[in-house]
Amino acid sequence: MSSEARPVTVPEFAAWKARNRRISVLTAYDYPTALLLDAAGVDCLLVGDSVGTTVQGWDSTLKVTLDQIIYHAEMVARAAKRALVVADLPFLSYQVSRRQAIRSAGRVLKETNCQAVKIEGGRTQAETIRGLVEVGIPVMGHVGLTPQSIRRLGSYRVERSAEKVTADALAVAESGAFAVVLECIPTDLAASITAKLTIPTIGIGAGPHCDGQVLVLHDMLGLGGEFSPKFARCYAPVGDAIQAAAERYVADVGEGRFPAESESYR
Repeated sequence: MSSEARPVTVPEFAAWKARNRRISVLTAYDYPTALLLDAAGVDCLLVGDSVGTTVQGWDSTLKVTLDQIIYHAEMVARAAKRALVVADLPFLSYQVSRRQAIRSAGRVLKETNCQAVKIEGGRTQAETIRGLVEVGIPVMGHVGLTPQSIRRLGSYRVERSAEKVTADALAVAESGAFAVVLECIPTDLAASITAKLTIPTIGIGAGPHCDGQVLVLHDMLGLGGEFSPKFARCYAPVGDAIQAAAERYVADVGEGRFPAESESYR
């Protein structure tokens, strides 16, 4: 078995940054999809609270519960043989207190085979990150645009405050996180932060100079409906293919062409 086929571990993220090896991350929410992504060589599967918008059909991630994250994470982690599996802690599962955060993250690690959790917030969550790391729970941070703050922000937009985002990213790193997501920030700012940090940066809408990139699976496959973020790239228009297949099925049923004799029992 090659070194690339071995299960990815948290310490490898820092080693990859030191070697300038880019890190690939995709969201995943179920067993069969995770099998495919893992076999494709994706380094990290993120069980994101984006499940609220991509799968559940809500307009934000706020309604996602910890039980729902655990439900999806268990399936994804069971499928992954190589990829590191990270689960989001959803809104109000860690913000109340450090004790609550440890309890929530502990449930994720105990009830699934995930290796780490991700939480949003920089300086405001530094003590929470430190508390999780101190009890042995690996943490991926998330700064810049933080979708769980959508009610305060009012809309999803680029975070342009270099001072704020840099301070948040440094706080996350100093608190012991093993990586940090940079979401929707200018390219030059992402490059500057990436150069400052000893932990890898994972960009989403943050330009090409991060140590890795993450995409939401449904954006990558054209399953996101009419809206597609500027930073998303559709690698395969699976949504169009699914609709076309369903239209052919409806026509075949309507015209009596399905099932055929070869698809029937005698």
